[in-house]
Amino acid sequence: MSHETLFTTRRDFVNGSLTLLSAAGTLPLFLGNTADVLAGPEPQQARRKNNSERILVVVQLAGGNDGLNTVIPYERDAYYKARRQIAVAKKDVLKLVDGLGLHPSATGLKDLHDDGHMAIVQGVGYPNHNRSHFTSMDIWHTGDPTLKTQSGWIGRYFDACCKGNDSGPEPSQGVALMREAPAAMQGEDFYPLAFSDPNALTWRAGKRNPRAAEVFKKLNNIDGEIPSGENELAQFLQRAVLKAQVGAAEIRSAAGEMSAARRGGGGALERSLRLVYRMIAADMPTRIYYVSMGGFDTHAGQVGRHRQLMQQFGSAMKSFVGRLKADKLLDRVLIMCFSEFGRRVVQNASGGTDHGEAGPMFMFGSKIVPGLHQRHPSLEKLHRGDLAYGCDFRRVYATVLRDWLKIKPQKVLGKNFTPLRLIRKG
Repeated sequence: MSHETLFTTRRDFVNGSLTLLSAAGTLPLFLGNTADVLAGPEPQQARRKNNSERILVVVQLAGGNDGLNTVIPYERDAYYKARRQIAVAKKDVLKLVDGLGLHPSATGLKDLHDDGHMAIVQGVGYPNHNRSHFTSMDIWHTGDPTLKTQSGWIGRYFDACCKGNDSGPEPSQGVALMREAPAAMQGEDFYPLAFSDPNALTWRAGKRNPRAAEVFKKLNNIDGEIPSGENELAQFLQRAVLKAQVGAAEIRSAAGEMSAARRGGGGALERSLRLVYRMIAADMPTRIYYVSMGGFDTHAGQVGRHRQLMQQFGSAMKSFVGRLKADKLLDRVLIMCFSEFGRRVVQNASGGTDHGEAGPMFMFGSKIVPGLHQRHPSLEKLHRGDLAYGCDFRRVYATVLRDWLKIKPQKVLGKNFTPLRLIRKG
């Protein structure tokens, strides 16, 4: 195959529509038992089920959740003085302990707390907090407040796990139910699979190029053997498409149909977590799933919007945990929820809150140490008008890495951070 033919083939391929990643624009991303397909002439062996391998599900609350109206210090007068219009009335708060409670719409969270399946880490943040959505999210994703690190903390975890492995980390080990893979999951060698709709996991010929379908067949080696030697790009394309094709079928099979009638009260987050549940139940090889829920940037008219967000968040988490527990899968799964920052203590003139600093993180599962962890930030000793952080978010990451994913946190975070007592041993 000539270089001219080779690059024409690549162009023809790109002109088609490989929607495995919902326009993420990256070819070598796949899911499922595909490595054996490319390993050699030996017959494939069915992937052995491993019902003991641990799974992490990361939930991003995008926009900056108002932690002060989520975990509410209802006994403190300063809370009501700072938020005369948007504070939650003491009589409505879902009481927990120590004068703290949950938003009244977060009944799902309260049920999980009462069942011993939820932990709340209070006052989480980092030094020299940045109030920009993009910068703060980059900090959380890289695990580096200085932003000197380019790769994501989850991506580095996969890099570290697969060091010395000639084949490198498999993208099937990390799945993001998003249009594009989050920076947190992108390592030096690892790149996850990302998609927002399992029904889009297919390949269609582009309308502008009638030759694309034929090129697809050629790339999938229907008429011949895999090219060798000089045709490295052709091999790359062929393997990428084959992995995508095989993985797409497996994902669609695991995901099943998502009819509107079966959608619950947790909105888009619940639908995403239902897909995660189905893939876990189907024994996919994925170790880490990543989902996102947006809408938390409540600068104006916060009361009604935040009420809806708390209802959806609580409903989605309760439904997800309930499904896992019913199928005896909960012992394998840890859910970690974070937002890039909290909101200002004092409400603004538009009945909302502006970008702040520290906020709570949520953990769910049967192996967590339930209840409240760390102290609620002071409402009197503020930092630039914000709740001052008392717990560096990297301590939570270190806990997950050491006690759940079983890797030395320093390999991922670059230095030592003292883990918290959030996960039970055994």
